[in-house]
Amino acid sequence: MRRTTLALVTLLAAVGVAVAGCGGEEEASPSPQTVSGATAPQPTTTTTTAPVPKGDPVAGKAVFTGSAGCTGCHTLKDAGSTGTVGPNLDQAMPPASLVLDRVTNGKGVMPSFKGTLTPTQIADVAAYVSSVAGK
Repeated sequence: MRRTTLALVTLLAAVGVAVAGCGGEEEASPSPQTVSGATAPQPTTTTTTAPVPKGDPVAGKAVFTGSAGCTGCHTLKDAGSTGTVGPNLDQAMPPASLVLDRVTNGKGVMPSFKGTLTPTQIADVAAYVSSVAGK
């Protein structure tokens, strides 16, 4: 009987410790540990944004309204265009960096012009559109 009582007391103590350790609905979060000595250097990430090349808006208008075909797809009051395939540039008022990216790389139904126009012509179109859109 003594062994049974001892086993029962031990079991109750173990259950008591287990229940006490649950802690209800609290969340435990790890605490930072102290590190002594040197640590390995962490890699750093540097993001650089290429500057938008300065274009010539006058030359850009000639490209936009000429053989590039921009007027067939885009509305732009200054160019006298009313295309509806692409975004209305007067409403969108895109910055030069966005125009440069879209004309260079295309997106959706917009084709890339990097093989058709020179980088200078693309910069010119970006300068033109960003300077007259919405005006």
